[in-house]
Amino acid sequence: MNRDLFLRIHSAVETHDDYFVQKRDTNGRLGLSSLQKITAAIRMLAYGVTIDLIDEYVRIRESTARLSMKKFVKAIVSIFGGEYLRSPTSNDIARLLEVGQRRGFLGMLGSIDCMYWKWKNCPNAWKCMYSGHVNEPTIILEAIASYDLWIWHTFFGLPGSHNNINVLDRSSIFAALAKSRASLCNYTINGHEYTMRYYLADGIYPSWATLVKTIPTPHEKERKHFAACQDSGRKDVECAFEVLQARFAIVYGPARYFQPEVLKDIMYACIILHNMIVEDERHLYFGANQFNYEANDDTPSEPISHDNIPEFMEFIAQHHRIRDRGTHSQLQADLIEHLWNMHGRA
Repeated sequence: MNRDLFLRIHSAVETHDDYFVQKRDTNGRLGLSSLQKITAAIRMLAYGVTIDLIDEYVRIRESTARLSMKKFVKAIVSIFGGEYLRSPTSNDIARLLEVGQRRGFLGMLGSIDCMYWKWKNCPNAWKCMYSGHVNEPTIILEAIASYDLWIWHTFFGLPGSHNNINVLDRSSIFAALAKSRASLCNYTINGHEYTMRYYLADGIYPSWATLVKTIPTPHEKERKHFAACQDSGRKDVECAFEVLQARFAIVYGPARYFQPEVLKDIMYACIILHNMIVEDERHLYFGANQFNYEANDDTPSEPISHDNIPEFMEFIAQHHRIRDRGTHSQLQADLIEHLWNMHGRA
């Protein structure tokens, strides 16, 4: 990350947690500075090195480096989580829809997929529960990313014995849509009107109205072109995972901590820092400076209510509309024709 961004994080963390403030001991000698503690934590996140290697660089004890790491990730989530782990605002949605329309996918907000993080120090009593198709304990991260690698949705913590469908069933990604609290999105493709946004997904995901999957073995040229465009758009989330792991090697290598809560803080802190770097460097991307994502929302947040505002039958009906296979098939067919017409005009 750039120096200015690092200093911004350093100042915010030092103000938030008194642990990072440099103090004097009983003999009046100065202790470790905040730069030493924060640098040790960031190096552990970025390089995935063990604690004993930090001592050679910043002259810090192993126990202090371990504690600095835990307190640093907690501070990052507490300070910046509301801004950099937020759902898209109405302004963000408008920009994402415009980008999707330019790419031929009207109503598309991004792509969804899961990443598996190996848990090296998983307790023996939990290994069977956390072991999946890789036969090793893993923890799953579900994420949605846009074209500029910004990660909009995160759901982390389910055991690796689950698959993408199980994670989707437990995720809150469509909770607001099911409660009819999501902003409306009306668009027309080939004369058919649609009201729900969707995400690009791979073949394991179910055929829902809010997901657009590829065609496994296309034969016609129109279907082949659609599969190529869908695969290209779906690579956004995979590229985001690759960049996240390249920037923070701690989530690329095996997790060495024992507590799931610590791993959750580490994963969320890395995603927050990733989004901060994306925001800071977006002007370097081609065309990305046209879409500056801001935390401000022109739609006021709804107050929490304990009344039965959404009717139960309406909730069930909306739930079925989200999972409607007929709408999924119709949307896929319309997108095939729409993309082919765009290709023909080009």
